[in-house]
Amino acid sequence: MTTPRMKSAVGALFTVVLCGASALPAAALDESAAPRAAAVNFAGTVSLSNCSGSVVRVPDSQPTDPALVLSNGHCLESGFPGPGEVVVDQPSSRTFGLLNSAGSKVATLRASKVVYGTMTDTDVSLYQLTSTYQKIESSYGIKALELSAARPAQGTAISVVSGYWKRIYNCSVDGFAYRLKEGEWTWKDSVRYTSACQTIGGTSGSPVVDQATKKVVAVNNTGNEDGERCTDNNPCEVAENGTVTVRKGINYAQQTYGIVPCLGIGNKLDLSATGCTLPKP
Repeated sequence: MTTPRMKSAVGALFTVVLCGASALPAAALDESAAPRAAAVNFAGTVSLSNCSGSVVRVPDSQPTDPALVLSNGHCLESGFPGPGEVVVDQPSSRTFGLLNSAGSKVATLRASKVVYGTMTDTDVSLYQLTSTYQKIESSYGIKALELSAARPAQGTAISVVSGYWKRIYNCSVDGFAYRLKEGEWTWKDSVRYTSACQTIGGTSGSPVVDQATKKVVAVNNTGNEDGERCTDNNPCEVAENGTVTVRKGINYAQQTYGIVPCLGIGNKLDLSATGCTLPKP
């Protein structure tokens, strides 16, 4: 598989002369977005070399804690983690382009390590930065996005914010896939978007933001491009009773509320903490 969102990026490559392992059309803002007060914007999102991401905090994070960047496991610079593989505390000097509310790059942030990464049960990566939240806010006036500790509800109005393409998609949570299977990988309790969120490659790792609370409830990761069944770039939904459903053109994200219990004082990862269900190495 070329990455759960890369196949679309290949098509975009010829028109925008960009290389991305996960992507979205190069537009400034979703034209279907209706004008609304306090709309979700780009502040706190980042662009990676091949994906999107965001600077995030959990409710108990402190200003002096090292900041974290959230993206997908399949966006790791080391390549796709295999089924059952979990990456923890690996050195990294990866850079991220920090965006302001208008989508302009205002800084380059640098990682010190990969805190966590996997494509098992979920599709997530967390990087620790060399900068604190306080430093980022005082230098650039940008606050981190907060990870919601609550599971999103069906019908929630959401925005998928791509730092890679500087584009925002607006839709709603259509429902949840008990299991989402794509090639070798299987993800649990995935968010299914309504059809308005037509994300493509480069949007991988984009924060999925609750429009009402402005908190991150999921991380964008894949979609069924060709109507195929359970293949690379064509995930299928598997119900608890084993029924398989294919939804061509529908896109998905992985919930992030389960990350919150796994981060303790100082944003330290603790996979044995009460309530933490992230897969362990």
